[in-house]
Amino acid sequence: MSQEEIKRGLTPKAERDIATVREMIALYCHKKHGTPKGELCEECAALSEYARMRRIKCVHGDGKPSCSHCKIQCYKPDMKAKIREVMKFSGPRLMIYDPAAAFRHMFFGHKPKGGTDKGKKATEEKR
Repeated sequence: MSQEEIKRGLTPKAERDIATVREMIALYCHKKHGTPKGELCEECAALSEYARMRRIKCVHGDGKPSCSHCKIQCYKPDMKAKIREVMKFSGPRLMIYDPAAAFRHMFFGHKPKGGTDKGKKATEEKR
């Protein structure tokens, strides 16, 4: 499937999600791997493409919860660890580099949807 074929079927929300993750990976790559701004090393390019394909193929579509709240864990363990590291590093810094994307990510990307019970379990554990 070509890039153009994939992009034609994406909703604006999916495109924003993909762009935000790519921006987070680019920030991580620039700061940690010393690549020029906006460019990705081979490892980060592979992670970006993997994350893009996972989002495109997400069974929840635009009603998707954040990946951490999803019952279906579609990331391979090694890629999941890498994307967590990227988000842990880039998430707070995104506020400086792209406040609008950070706002969308913080307030629209972290809410559990679709009957997930991760939040319920965390609340029960605190009791």
